[in-house]
This record gives sequence, structure tokens and C-alpha cells, in this order.
Amino acid sequence: MKIVLFYHSLASDWNHGNAHFLRGVVSELLKRGHDVAVYEEQANWSLSNLIKDHGQDKAMEFTKYYPELVPHFYSKENLDLEKILSDADLVIVHEWNNHELVASIGRLKNSLGYTLLFHDTHHRAVSDTESMSEYDFTNYDGALVFGEVLKKIYDEKRWFPKTWTWHEAADTSLFVPIPDVEKEGDLVWIGNWGDGERAAELQEFLIEPVKKLGLKAKVYGVRYPPEALAALKEAGIEYGGWLPNYKVPEVFSKYKVTVHVPRGPYVKTLPGIPTIRPFEAMACGIPLVSAPWEDAENLFTATKNYLKASNTEEMIAQLKSILDNKEMAQSLANNALECIASRHTCVHRVNELEEILTQLGLPIEMPANKITHDYE
Repeated sequence: MKIVLFYHSLASDWNHGNAHFLRGVVSELLKRGHDVAVYEEQANWSLSNLIKDHGQDKAMEFTKYYPELVPHFYSKENLDLEKILSDADLVIVHEWNNHELVASIGRLKNSLGYTLLFHDTHHRAVSDTESMSEYDFTNYDGALVFGEVLKKIYDEKRWFPKTWTWHEAADTSLFVPIPDVEKEGDLVWIGNWGDGERAAELQEFLIEPVKKLGLKAKVYGVRYPPEALAALKEAGIEYGGWLPNYKVPEVFSKYKVTVHVPRGPYVKTLPGIPTIRPFEAMACGIPLVSAPWEDAENLFTATKNYLKASNTEEMIAQLKSILDNKEMAQSLANNALECIASRHTCVHRVNELEEILTQLGLPIEMPANKITHDYE
């Protein structure tokens, strides 16, 4: 099957968490024999910032980890959609594309005959409803959204004939535990400061607990303003800057525990969506403690796969229990690994996608070990 994908970036994961899932899904589709082409704008925001900060060579380093992935770059001036889509069976357009591109691909759909899906992995349906309502989804066959709560919003808006929940997941070909690595510290946190959507929560659930426990800790991410860097320094937390996503397993292996601090929209208006970070941590076998987050879809099992904390004091207690009890920490990590392996890998998600495509009438040759789900 010929699959054409339009995404923000396959090449760059600078402030772009979806790169992990995209790379894993494309790799799995290629393994199954599908012909997959991923298109991204040449001067996209994530890649431009990565090149500006670290140079062109660093920007293409991901190919050493994913040699099978080759992004196709385009500019508005050289984008020939009719040529690109002429023999496509399936086209998926990510929500971080501009309105004009989304509409143009929709307009060509009937004449070229491909199945067309929209893919949403963000919170703009609730945080930027004006922009979302300006998309022209005419001729789209349906939408893939990364949480049941988002599916309900899409169904209420009636933007598409059909919407499916398609969670993110771990690429377990790369995100695995790395055993017998000497620890460099106690706690590591990987995440971007972004637009201050969780500034208070990071202070409460990361900075203050580390400071009060006197932990040796390190934080990785981008877009940290001076006041955030000052707060890290004052708490004795080392700042590591941008961490390539493919380096995450190596870094996790050097620390004893991590935390999950979800952004505000995923706590207040989109409960049940964990984003990619917990999947990454659990797949890499590092014990995880989460700030308040409602697992509305029961993706994981609290106390078995991860621990929860509702305030600074509880976070301190949970971190201390992991750091002081190696047996309990290992049990937590093992249970989380089992959960990921049984339900939340990119293999599972491609199985789900192929089932959805079968519903839409595309002939798919299912793998012998497919994992079935009921989407009706």
C-alpha cells in the first residue's frame, strides 16, 4: 500500500514530542512492506530551531538511529500535490499543518481516489478552537485523535464522518531498558518549558521536591526562560538543554527515577491523555511518579505501573520510597514494562490503524500476530 504522510517534522524533535510516535509508526509500516513517504515543510518551526541552535549535521543525526527514515522536504513554491498524491492509497495529514494544505489535499481526494485521514495529537481543539474551526475538512474520511475525550469533542463538532481514538505509544525498537549502566544521579526530567502551561506545577512537583530532598537531578528540554533556569539553579538542578529524542533511553538508564508533570490542558480540559512522556519512561524501565493526572481511559494501573502525588509533600514521599527501596522500584519498573509491551507499542498502534483502514474499505494484509480491537 502506498501511504503519504504530511507532518510537522520527521527529522526534528526539537520541542516536537510527536516525532517519537511518528518515527516509530513509519518504521513499523515500512517493516510490513508498505511504501511510505513523509513530507514536511523545509523551513518548519521545529527543524529551523534545531538547525539554528545545533547546526545542520546535528539535525540529521536521527538517521543514524533510524536509517530507514527519509523525510521529503518541500516548500510552498515546489509542492506539486497532484504528482505526490497521484498513486497514493492512504493519505494522513497531521493537525500541525496549515489550513491551505489541509484544504488542498481534501480537494484532490475525489479525483485521485485515496483514503484521507486527519491526525490530531495536540490540545488545540480546546485551546485554539478558532483556528481549528477554520480548517476545511471537506472530503476527509475521518480523524485519528490521541484520546477518547478528544474524540468526543470531534464527534460533537461533527467535523468528520467518523473519528477514532488512536493513542500515542512507545517505539520499543529503540525505547528499551539499558541494563548495568552506572547511575549519574537520582532524578531526571525530560520536558520543554514551552509557553508556561505548567510553570507552577513544575515548581510544585519537580523543583521543590528535588530541593527539599537534596537530590542530584538534571533537567533536559528547550524554551526555558531566564526565570526558569534561575529556579533550577537555585534548587541545585543541572540543566542539560535539548536532548535528542533518540538519546532518551540512554539518559533514563543513568538515573533512578523520573516524574510526569502534564501540561495544564491535559489536566483541566483533556483528561485521560498522557502524552508521549509516560510511554517513554515506562518503556525504558525507569520508575515514574506522576503529578495529578486523571487516567480516564485506564491506560495504565496506578500504584502498579507508576505512583501518584497530589502535592509537594506526597511527591517527596513517593520519590523517597522509590529511592530508598530498590526492590519496590524494580517491581514498579517491571510492571510498567509489561504494560507497555502488552498494550502500548507502535506495533499495537499500526495494528489498530490497519483495522481502521479495513473498516474504510482498504485491503490490508494483516500480520499473523495482530492485536485485535473493537472500534465499532
